Amino acid sequence: MVANNIAGTAFLLTSGAFLEVDAKTSHGLIRGSSRFTITAVIDYIHSGGDAGELLDGKHRNIPILKSLEEAVQKVGKPDYCIIGIATVGGRLPSFLEESITKALSHGISIINGLHDFLQKRPAFVKLAEDNNVQLIDVRKPKQFGELNFWTAEIFSVKCPVIALLGTDCAVGKRTTGHLILDALREEGKKAEMIYTGQTGWMQGHKYGFIFDATINDFVSGELANAIIEAYKNEDPDYIFIEGQSALRNPSGPCGSEMLVSGNARYAILVHEIKRGYYDENPEWGAVLSVESEIRLIESYNSEVIALVLNTRNCNLEEARTAKNKYHNELGIPVIIPIEDGIDSILPVLGKLE
Repeated sequence: MVANNIAGTAFLLTSGAFLEVDAKTSHGLIRGSSRFTITAVIDYIHSGGDAGELLDGKHRNIPILKSLEEAVQKVGKPDYCIIGIATVGGRLPSFLEESITKALSHGISIINGLHDFLQKRPAFVKLAEDNNVQLIDVRKPKQFGELNFWTAEIFSVKCPVIALLGTDCAVGKRTTGHLILDALREEGKKAEMIYTGQTGWMQGHKYGFIFDATINDFVSGELANAIIEAYKNEDPDYIFIEGQSALRNPSGPCGSEMLVSGNARYAILVHEIKRGYYDENPEWGAVLSVESEIRLIESYNSEVIALVLNTRNCNLEEARTAKNKYHNELGIPVIIPIEDGIDSILPVLGKLE
């Protein structure tokens, strides 16, 4: 388990992949983190602009620079470099090895959210030791004795528990949650996000666990324990659970734990309008319809209270057409957050109190 006192300034390492779906760790941290202040992105292909503007059109004063050396010279040496990519299977791509080596040689510690632990690579371990810096593998599992088993105490949580589920991986579940929390807090409401992945920890959420680094027997218990702790310690008006993968993604079906073990009686469903296949891989099968996904969630005795649309690869007209279509068909609020913001969901949440 990684210490919660790790924080500071950081560069994001994407090495040419900043606009790829796999760079979702970088995208989340650019949109906001209370743990790390992102001061630059290192990406030789997309260098020259602002990371926020390139990501979603919002200037965030985070330059994209060609090299680590240029970034250190222009914005100063950071406390950490963060591997800004989350690959399928959590393997370290070879194109990042040079950036990691340079960072360690400059005396900068590395934050790694992949399953492929840097502490298992002798060359990186020696470089870290020689330069008196750390290799921080976020996805290291908890020790057996620290794990929690599920108990019925979850039923004592009385505030609304809302799962952020998606029709597939990497469609914007965590980002949706981040935007909703910001909006609620601006309204004076108390809300907590239960993180279930490494980026959620990097963003600074206080309660949660790394889902896919946890022994399966203890996933439900770790989830419930995080919810119970957040409820007891913070007395929130709402608790949100960051979803992982998707209920029907064949490479890693996930979500029922949030609805059953986490007792999330409500869900917000996130769908990418132009996503045709699971993980964009035709061999994995076509993403099934939003309507059928809602029926599946309802079969777990949970209510879908809103649909959030990811408009990647859509123009504004296509996004608006999809929004109107789903609203007419489903009769629930449909939100395109990047274009319109997330405030329209607040009245829906207000009815749950």
